[in-house]
Amino acid sequence: MTRTFIAFYVGLALFAILLVSAPAASAGTEKLTLPPEISQALEKMHEGDPDAAIQAAHDFEQAHRENPLGYLLENEARWWKVFCAACEIKYGMVNTAKGSKRREDDAYFAVADKAIHLAEAQIAKSETAELRLYAGIAWALKAQLYGLRSENRNAARAGVAARTEFIRALQLDPKMADAMVGLGLYNYYVDTLPSIIKVLKFFMGIPGGNKAEGIRQLETGMKEGVLMSVEARFYLAKNLRTYDQQYERAATIAEPLVAKYPRNPVFLLLLGNLDVELGRNAKASEHLGAAASLPVSDPACAARTREIANTFLASLQ
Repeated sequence: MTRTFIAFYVGLALFAILLVSAPAASAGTEKLTLPPEISQALEKMHEGDPDAAIQAAHDFEQAHRENPLGYLLENEARWWKVFCAACEIKYGMVNTAKGSKRREDDAYFAVADKAIHLAEAQIAKSETAELRLYAGIAWALKAQLYGLRSENRNAARAGVAARTEFIRALQLDPKMADAMVGLGLYNYYVDTLPSIIKVLKFFMGIPGGNKAEGIRQLETGMKEGVLMSVEARFYLAKNLRTYDQQYERAATIAEPLVAKYPRNPVFLLLLGNLDVELGRNAKASEHLGAAASLPVSDPACAARTREIANTFLASLQ
């Protein structure tokens, strides 16, 4: 496994550090509810149109200047654009390649910082699990991009800050499924990537994880989460493919993503990749052909999608 590949997952894994130690509290456990504009924009993002989601986020930001949700949505959409543009075929699988610093990164980090600032300002007035969750997600988004850029120290700092927010969110609401997504990723990664954990344990005293528990938590997140359910399903399918070679199970988890969001290039590439691994050539051709012909609005994502899909399709001939 390359240094770059490890660095990316450091960014992903760190944001849920030590969640397992979070004590439960007796605060409310109401399910998270989102403004209709945010729910609609999330759908646009998952449908494969992050640019439309970003525009909707900007509209929400203008109308609700003190609400961090618009900025979280904007950055999550920005992340999907970055993720798609960074994809490549490595070891026969679609994964992200090393990312270098880009001009757009400053705006990405500024938006994340804005979300954190707004959440913290409201927490100072009245603390809620939702606000802690929002701050944690913003820090996690920073950790992801730092990790993709192989900036391990910055990824660690952002991850530790996110860990604090997620811990507090779970203290206030132990059943918050979106926070469980972070916990599930942590448990899965630390039990799967021992080379990373040895380093992290030495420098930060991080406890080990439990893959089976992580999978259970991600399954809870994808079924009950509000903000992170799609991400929980995507990463669970992706990880079962990458680390456990459980292609059939991964495909079963990924199929609802493509069924609901057939114009999302990242989801199509993942399922097409799994079809190839399973020898389902007809389905692979269907999904990869659909990916290659998608009218993707982002030029970098569009070019990378076509390149990957056509490479897989050529291998089927």
